[in-house]
Amino acid sequence: MKKNYLDYFLLFVLALIWGSSFILMKKGLIVYSYTQVAALRLFIAFIFLSPFLIKAFTKIKKKHILPLVLTALLGNGIPAFLFTKAQTVLDSSFVGVLNSLTPLFTLFLGWLFFSNQIRKTNLLGILIGLIGAIYLSSSVTDLQIDLNIYVFFIILATVFYAASVNIIKNYLYDLDSVSISSLAFLLLGPFCGYYIFSTDFINVYSSPEGLLALMYICVLSVIGTALALVIFNKLVQSSSAIFASSVTYLIPIVAIFWGIVDGEKIHMQYYFGTLIILLAIFLVNRK
Repeated sequence: MKKNYLDYFLLFVLALIWGSSFILMKKGLIVYSYTQVAALRLFIAFIFLSPFLIKAFTKIKKKHILPLVLTALLGNGIPAFLFTKAQTVLDSSFVGVLNSLTPLFTLFLGWLFFSNQIRKTNLLGILIGLIGAIYLSSSVTDLQIDLNIYVFFIILATVFYAASVNIIKNYLYDLDSVSISSLAFLLLGPFCGYYIFSTDFINVYSSPEGLLALMYICVLSVIGTALALVIFNKLVQSSSAIFASSVTYLIPIVAIFWGIVDGEKIHMQYYFGTLIILLAIFLVNRK
């Protein structure tokens, strides 16, 4: 499918937004628990998109219900908690690098469940990408390789993202991106809001640190979640699932930049692992 300049522009904007989201998430986790950050992110995004629900209800059909539920859970709900939990331990720049596995799983799941064509070079790219992820997830200590379980939370989230992308492309192509996003958050937001106010959120929010952290989370929710999801869904529909998910190729660059600004130590292992994943990216996108 031919892509126009607007698609590439939106891809670049989306990379800037999502690449910056990891550092915003990290700032929120300084004060709030990982479950509070994830729930706040989804609840605030729901409030922001709620004005669009009236129009969305006029477009929804019975065939859309199950795909919307799956998209809400796999593309938004579960990954939000997986990412915040993992980032209580992992650096934001490292998380950004691992997130670039999404296109690999998008291609693989598209071939496995939706009969999308896949070539030998594409399959080789998937295998190399997984090797790169394993390499990034390991640290060598006394000649023993110790795998960090939190890395697999990110990998699982990228699998869920990939599944959601394929569902949108194949089953929600006749809904606009704003409707998809607002309806997805409708399925998540109220439950997250109930959870938030059942915790110690009010007490934490009352402190100066809590207010500042909430401001970071609000930016993360409105721009890094709600607006970004609308742009992403638009890209999925106007181009292809692989092209839209390739935004994660650019995210590590932005995430590493913010990690350096925030004082994170960037190991050479990150750069070498990124090169492995970039090689996989080239092979996955090769015609």
